[in-house]
This record gives sequence, structure tokens and C-alpha cells, in this order.
Amino acid sequence: MPPTVARIRSAEHEILESRTTGAAVEPKNPPAYVVTSADHALRAAVMLQLEGGLTVSQVAERLGVARSTAHRLLQTLVYRDFAVQDDQRVYHPGPVLELATHSQSRASRLRAMALTHLQRLVDIVGETANLTIRTGDTARFIASVECGQALRVGSREGMVFPAHRVTAGLILLAALEPAQLDDLYSENRYAERPGERPDMSALRAQLARVRRAGFALNNGLSERGVVAIGVPIRDADGTALAGLSISMPSVRYDHQRLPTLVAALHRSAGAIEADLGD
Repeated sequence: MPPTVARIRSAEHEILESRTTGAAVEPKNPPAYVVTSADHALRAAVMLQLEGGLTVSQVAERLGVARSTAHRLLQTLVYRDFAVQDDQRVYHPGPVLELATHSQSRASRLRAMALTHLQRLVDIVGETANLTIRTGDTARFIASVECGQALRVGSREGMVFPAHRVTAGLILLAALEPAQLDDLYSENRYAERPGERPDMSALRAQLARVRRAGFALNNGLSERGVVAIGVPIRDADGTALAGLSISMPSVRYDHQRLPTLVAALHRSAGAIEADLGD
């Protein structure tokens, strides 16, 4: 059941007063001399891996390039076994992406099912919406729908962040049993990168707040100047499959809207869950 307004207000105050310490993760900016063609090819490969099958026109539209450019990119991916083309001239993930030629992964199916709901959520709240899954101690954005505002949080699709530093990651970590969390962040796993291991006492307290609130509020934790709010998407057994979140510039965040935003997220998550159950 979605949390009440009073619970949301209390949770927001608790989160802002007791955030996990540590520097925010810097947003990924393009390098000074970005190789545009390589960037486009990598984005096309990510789209194929997540969605399972695309035409030249679809890739061209998504990348904002000419059809001829998209065709050359896809042919290069085919040459390097990142893609294959079927008889209908549809491109699918190739052997390198380790997906079956004519099937989609669970994440791909989840993404395809959620896209319409993400767009509706964006239309309702006017901010960028994201769908994220957890893989080990990382969180991967498998879908992003940007809002139309000039000042907005850009697409994070395909990006991977430490799970404990992003909204949806916190939502999914909060669903773990204590023993699972301890194993995931055991000192042995971080023996070669001790500086990346989170403060476990602070993380446990943070996840407890998330569980009590029923949502996660991230005010500048993952990226400076960005506020994000997220809720879980669960299967019929109650297992948290993914995190649904919205992101906005901090200058536009109004804490008075928090109950409305959380309610919109829960409605969208419920709609996705209903589709998953069909």
C-alpha cells in the first residue's frame, strides 16, 4: 500500500537529516574529443541488447542521425558480431552480446513492457523517468524517458552506477535480507578495491529508512544538483524486480510536491506490475 502523506513528509525529513555521507558521484560528461561515430555505435549496441530487435529507421530516429549513417553503424556491428540481420532486415543482438538471436532477456521484456508507462509518468510529472535493475552491487539503467523541459536530467539508459549511490539501487538493496546484504558487501569482495566499499552501518540505516518510507529520496547523493525519487516494481510473489524513478534538477524540486510524486510513481509501478502479471 502506498505510504500516506504524513509518512512521506516524515521520511523526507529523516532522509535529508541523515543522508549517508560521502562525495556525490560526478555525472558522466562527454570527453573533450568524443568520437561521435564510436559513441553512436555503442549506443546502438546497447539498444539492441536491451530491446532485442530494431530497424535502421528506428536506430536512426533514436540516435538522431541519417538512415545511411545508421545503416553503416549497424553493418559495422554485424561485421564485429555485435549484431545479426534477419530476412526482414531487422537487426538483433549478435553473439558478442550473448543474447539468443530471436529472444529477449528478462530485462529486455521488462523494459519493453514498461516504456509506455514511463512515457505516461513523464507526461504526468514533467520530469525524466528511469527503469533500473540491480546486478550484484551495481545498478543498471535499462530505460530512460526524458521530459521535454529545457532544463532536465538527461537519459541514463545503459549507464551503470554503484547500487548504493542511486535511488533505484537503494530501493532494490532495501529488499534484500540482512545476510544477503552482508554477503554482497563483504570485505572479501572488496579486498582489491576497499575504497569502494560503503560504510555498512550508514548503509543499513539508510536502507531501513527506505523500507519504512516505501520509497527512496536521493537529494544530490548520486549526482550534484539532481534529486531523484524511486519506488520498487515487484512480481506476483512480492520480489523486487526493478526500481522506477524520476529525476529532476534540484532547483526545480519542491518538497511540497513529494506526496504527489510518490503517489504517481506508485500508480505507474502498479500498472507495470499488472502488465507483468498478465
